[in-house]
Amino acid sequence: MRGLLRVAFLPILGKRIISIDMKGSSMNIRDFMLALLLMWPVITEAQPFSFAHVTDTHVGGSTGAEDLERTVRDLNAQAGIDFVLVTGDVTEFGSREELEEARRILDGLQKPWYAVPGNHDSKWSESGCNDFVQVFGAENFVFEKGGLLFIGTASGPNMRMAPALVPREQLLWLDSVLTAMKDPVLPVIFINHYPLDASMSNSGKVLELLKSRNVRVSLMGHGHNNKLFDFGGLPGVMARSNLRAGRETGGYNIVTVTRDTLFFAERVTGRETLPVWCKIPLKGNPEYSRSPEVMKEWTEVPVPTKIYSTSASGASAPVRVMWEVTDPSDIGAGVAARGHIVVYTRTDGHIVARDLKDGRVIWTFRTGGKLFSTPAIRGNKVVCPSTDGHIRCLDLKDGSLLWDFPTPRPIVASPVIGGQRVFTGSSEGVFRANRLKDGAQLWQYDSVRNFVETRPLLYRGAVYFGSWGNSFYALDQKNGALQWTREKYANRMLSPAAVWPVAARGKIFIVAPDRRMTALDAATGREIWDSGKWSCRESIGISGDKKEVYIKNMTEGNVLALETRCDSQKVVWECEAGLGYEIAPSPVTQKGDLLFVPTTSGVIYAIDRKENRVVWKYQAGEALINHILPVGGRRLLVTTFDGKVVCLRY
Repeated sequence: MRGLLRVAFLPILGKRIISIDMKGSSMNIRDFMLALLLMWPVITEAQPFSFAHVTDTHVGGSTGAEDLERTVRDLNAQAGIDFVLVTGDVTEFGSREELEEARRILDGLQKPWYAVPGNHDSKWSESGCNDFVQVFGAENFVFEKGGLLFIGTASGPNMRMAPALVPREQLLWLDSVLTAMKDPVLPVIFINHYPLDASMSNSGKVLELLKSRNVRVSLMGHGHNNKLFDFGGLPGVMARSNLRAGRETGGYNIVTVTRDTLFFAERVTGRETLPVWCKIPLKGNPEYSRSPEVMKEWTEVPVPTKIYSTSASGASAPVRVMWEVTDPSDIGAGVAARGHIVVYTRTDGHIVARDLKDGRVIWTFRTGGKLFSTPAIRGNKVVCPSTDGHIRCLDLKDGSLLWDFPTPRPIVASPVIGGQRVFTGSSEGVFRANRLKDGAQLWQYDSVRNFVETRPLLYRGAVYFGSWGNSFYALDQKNGALQWTREKYANRMLSPAAVWPVAARGKIFIVAPDRRMTALDAATGREIWDSGKWSCRESIGISGDKKEVYIKNMTEGNVLALETRCDSQKVVWECEAGLGYEIAPSPVTQKGDLLFVPTTSGVIYAIDRKENRVVWKYQAGEALINHILPVGGRRLLVTTFDGKVVCLRY
């Protein structure tokens, strides 16, 4: 753990975030944290003070900014509050403008404040989650106050629709902080946006770390209501949203700390503080909370279960691991391969090439920003954009830089190569084509609404893609001229932006957060059919012979094959796969008779498309499956969001 992580903390002396970048440092991060913690005074018990718990402010949506401004004024009028915790969903969509507005409002506080991002700050982040760090200084914090240690981390999900996931870098940082504590008995308050339950993919690992020390409570938002949880013996307190939500004014919680207890009371902004609704002991056994007089609602969280490699009959599955690696950061994109070289990207800014045979690293290339793009390979060239605002082309054999094309804004989209052209969308309202040979721009279309996340589709002379501006585009591959655009909804959350489109028989097939599958005329954009009979979201696939297009139900847990030839939605077969609630946007892939279905839970389902049944399933990780790429020799390359790369033989 040398020189990998950004360590951030906010001293009580001021409200502005201070971050210390350890990248490239020769100092061991554990030693640094230990030295930092040794400087803190050891207090044997908590000293009385109060703080405010503000959450889910959603600046940029509805009344978010106005409600937060009112809360800031209300907090400034209360001298007894020492500092403020803001536990995520600070903004509505995580845009630079929304983040800067939220920062401006919070800077009006006349007391220290500390913030972590939530899913609204990271899922729809046009910057690939870089803007939050740039505007707020860090995604995590640690500080001591009155004999309590406060530790906050980010929770995701970053860019992809999936359960929350404390990023791997943050887990390593959290482990460093807890390990470096001088006094393991010091009471700890953990701050995150999400509950530590099934809504977070790696909640088990987080809880394991927290329970190694005297963590007394987890504070969170996300649910917009005051609620008490039991995370396997660790109390969790969810706070109400700051939004007024149809009422005259919004609100937050005031937490009063005594020598042995935390008291939580809801504050109606500018009006009154309601009676205490929850209290958390700082000493003894947390079984106190089962007493009805001290709890509002107690929710016991079951221990999550794992799915292992099994066949449909429950016997050992016909799949085995050829090799598996766990990287030091999350992986937020798919994998590309040519010959014996496998290439993928990591959220710590690295492009990595491994040997297909044994998984050893062949080369790495470090960019200046987080990476959420799946690389594209043609010949000896690997093309990959980065959120540092560059499209780069590397030599496949050694990772050397062949060309570099700078852009004004970050790129979270994946490129596609057609002939000698590279097609890429960006976060600046631009879609462009570059020459594969040297990176020279051939054309750009500059009227894209909002940002592009998807990998575009090349079909019959056009390039097709969606954006988070609720639009779907068809451009001429040769000159970028607009052929048609489709806009169906006013709500941008329903945008067909994450799906990798597929095409066959003159039709473009898409699925979107509207839970519908749509067939569009490739030449005109005319809607051929659009049915909500079978729920789906952003995951789609197509057979090699182009006769079947695949979707997975969002709620029913089934997988369906639909006919590509018909001008109405016709099901060819349906498999009762038992996926459960499934929102992974990753594409469905196919090889031979098997269909490979990704999930948000890290499980791969293999479905026999002739017999319409699950033949095996394998748990590759605990988080979202980004991509399942079939390669030669009945092998699969898989990346998971929790940093795993797996090569399976089936």
